[in-house]
Order: sequence, then structure tokens, then C-alpha cells
Amino acid sequence: MRYSRDMRGYGAEAPDPKWPGGARIAVQIVVNYEEGGENSIEHGDAASEAFLSEITGAQPWPGQRHWNMESIYDYGARSGFWRLYRMLEGIPVTCYGVATALARSPEQTRAMIDAGWEMATHGLKWIDYKDVPREIEAEHIARAVELHSQVTGSRPLGFYQGRASMNTVALGCEEGGFEYLADSYADELPYWHVHQGRPQLVVPYTLDANDMRFANGGFTNGEEFFLYLRDAFDCLYREGGKGRARMLSIGLHCRLAGRPGRAEGVRRFLDHARAHEGVWFATRLDIARHWAAAHPLVARERPSQMDRAGFIERFGSIYEHSPWVAERTWDTEMGPAHDSAAGLAAAMARQFRAASDDERLAVLRAHPDLAGKLAAAKRLTADSTAEQASAGLDALTDAERTEFTRLNETYVARHGFPFIIAVRDHDKPGIMAAMARRADNDSATERAEAERQVIRIAELRLKALLG
Repeated sequence: MRYSRDMRGYGAEAPDPKWPGGARIAVQIVVNYEEGGENSIEHGDAASEAFLSEITGAQPWPGQRHWNMESIYDYGARSGFWRLYRMLEGIPVTCYGVATALARSPEQTRAMIDAGWEMATHGLKWIDYKDVPREIEAEHIARAVELHSQVTGSRPLGFYQGRASMNTVALGCEEGGFEYLADSYADELPYWHVHQGRPQLVVPYTLDANDMRFANGGFTNGEEFFLYLRDAFDCLYREGGKGRARMLSIGLHCRLAGRPGRAEGVRRFLDHARAHEGVWFATRLDIARHWAAAHPLVARERPSQMDRAGFIERFGSIYEHSPWVAERTWDTEMGPAHDSAAGLAAAMARQFRAASDDERLAVLRAHPDLAGKLAAAKRLTADSTAEQASAGLDALTDAERTEFTRLNETYVARHGFPFIIAVRDHDKPGIMAAMARRADNDSATERAEAERQVIRIAELRLKALLG
């Protein structure tokens, strides 16, 4: 089974984004323009809108228009937009514009374009696509791009469906003209997604630093919104000063944050952020283009995507003369998290630990003596040869060789398997000291230690292969 989700991402050490000017944080503000694109009988939909409004617990009204709901959305276009528009003067902003909404608001659209806002597409209609057939959603994306281009004068280069389906990201990739997709909440940095062999940049969005939480009970007033945005900014700004710069996405809606009691929270946050040095305010397209230039996709080996034969050929020797560990690893669930050395090492260790006692013992016995007869006859595996050489075990004095032979024989006689240690973690004196010390352990203790060392050796081998 192959697992599709990437739970690792960049891992413990994400890349330095190298924001322009050495900025400690990139702040990206989105204004979602949805008013006029929501579900409505007048728009040809089956029911009224029920999402992201002031009406607590709103439900769709099948076959009926909903005056209160429509007028709430109208407020966003008529009043809320202009309040946010003036408040954001001079700040790079990305508009997620629903194509039909932009078409129904020519003055607001013109104002955004004249202000230099990035005009990304928010799809054709502000509807839920989870149950929409793939071909219909693809048609809607194509129509959104067409209508957006007609209304704004240029095609959108960013795409955020919002109420997405499991097909949305794939369809965004297949459309072929987007410099970035935003239907992801998986990271605080852009990342590359590969679909059908083609790389596509993803600039993740946010649902937490987002005024939509006013509509679901998360925030009750502008001060709460400000405090959340301030704390998010302060955390990322502090981390950015320690070499871990990130991106803060903020989502606004004209009918929500555009209300006076909430807009004050936005204003306070802007004042707070602008009072700091090293802050890069940017559109999402700015961020996407910067990332594509500073961090182009680098092709890397992906074990989880290999066929079985190729995987076993590549990793069958990781456990000494025991390809069955690789075979069982491939046969179990693997995904992007196993494409790193640490991830694959964990998957293989799991199969080793799950094996029978006899199978694990056979792995131990497959390991050669350190500086033993096989090494002298140059009959070690390539991995064992390199490992022993790394600790200088291929260049022993006669006295050292005699001592290694004595220690090996004593150890095997006592425990029934060779002395095993991850030699890349030690030097020659340390290995000899460990051999002398461990020879006196009881066999149960030494068996457990030997198995730990086998797992460690495998991890080091995988690091050498995968980096």
C-alpha cells in the first residue's frame, strides 16, 4: 500500500527561505472576494448560501432565496470591501477573487487592480466542490480562468478553490497555467508538489489566522483577532531571528473583517507588524516567484515510489545478507515520510523487530567479525568493507590484529554471534574497549544490544545512500 499524505514535509530542518532583504518573516494578506459568487437561486444554484455569515447555524434553503443571507453578502461588497481596501493602502495584497463575484463588482475589481493587488482566482463560484464530479470541477476551473481573464484583463496565476474536493489540487496542476496553488494548509513555507511528473509549487494558506473564525465561534471581537494575529506574528518573528524564517498568511473576508468592530483588530495588527524591522509584506505571487527562484525543485530519490524489484536491488543489502527486510518493508504501507533516510530506516527497523527470533538471530550471525578472516580475505560486503575501513580496521598492527582475534573468539564463544557495533560511530580504540566491556555481559543483554546496533548500522547505511 502506498500512503499519499506527506507527514514529514521539510523535517526538523526546513530550508532557509532567504526572504528578500534578509527578512525574518514574510507577511501575506489575502482578501477573499466572494460576494456575488455564493450559492443563490438567482445564481442558478439549488439552494441559498449557508457558509461564513453572521447567521448562527444557517442552513441552505432549497429552492428559495434567503434575503438576510444575500444582504449580508451584499454588505461585504458595498461597505466591508471599501473599509479593508483603504486600511490596506500601500500593502501588497492578494485577492482571492471568485470569478462570478468579480464580474458582478466592476468598481471593486477596478480598485484592486489599480492598487496593484495580485488577482488570484478563487474559482468560478463560491460553492462546495466535495461532491462535484471531477469533470464538472475541471470545467468550472477552465471557465473561472476564462471569466477572470475577461474581467481583469489577465489570466490568474494563483489558484485557491477553498471549498475543495480531493480532485482540486490535481486539477489545478493539470490546468497548467498556475504559478502556485493554495489549497493546502500543510506548512508555513511553500513546497513543491509533483503531479504526473510535473512540478507544481504550492503556497499554503491558513484557516487559523483567518477571520472566518468569527463565523464559527472562534473569535468574538476584533481584539481577540488582533491578539491571535499578534501572537502568531511574534512567534514567527522570534523564530526568524534564530534562522527559521517562515510565512504568515492572513485571510480576510469583506463581510466579516470588514465590519467596524472587527476591522479595528486588523488595523492594530498592521500597526504592530509595521513597527518591526525585517518584515516582508508580499503577495502570494511574490512569494511563489521568490521561492521558485531561490528553491527550485531538486530531483531526489523516492524509495516509496520505486517498484518492488528496484527497491530490493537498492536496499536489499542494508541489513547484512538479509534482503527479506527490504522485501517486507516494500510490501507494507509506505509513503513520502519514508523517502528520507530516517523514515526508511524506521520502516525497515519495524520489519526487523517484527521478525521471528530465529530470523533476527540469523541477521546477527550474517555480520562478519570485525577485522576478522573475511576482512583479511577481502570477502566482506561493500558496506562492511567501507565501514571497517572508516574506523581504521583495515590497517591494524600485528598486535592489534591478534587482540581483535582474541576478543572476537571470546565474544562468539560466550554469546553465539559476532560482536556487532556501528563502527562509523566509533574509532578503533573505542571499538576495542567496547568489545572488552561487552564480552562480559549476559547473552540476553548482549542480544538486545546487538539488535540495536544492527538497526543503527542500517540507519547509517541509508544516510550514506539517501543523504
